[in-house]
Amino acid sequence: MKERDISRYLNKRVAQLGGEVRRVKWIGRNGAPDKLVLLPGWHFFVEEKRPGKDATDAQKRERDRLLRAGVRVFLFSTPEEIDSALGIGS
Repeated sequence: MKERDISRYLNKRVAQLGGEVRRVKWIGRNGAPDKLVLLPGWHFFVEEKRPGKDATDAQKRERDRLLRAGVRVFLFSTPEEIDSALGIGS
């Protein structure tokens, strides 16, 4: 499974819940999350990785900054992680 497969799965699951996924580009922020998920009443950032891959040090630092500010950030590398975070079964 590749990162694009994780991305497609996330898009599909979020759409099933009536939400949207936006790819984001951060100016001057290396390691910032790839996606913004917009669900009714719930918004969060996502870093996508292929299975077995972890966030880089820069991505971990940026995630920690966002978490300290009260922003929810997820790292997804499997469909099961996506389903678990979204509270849905496969």
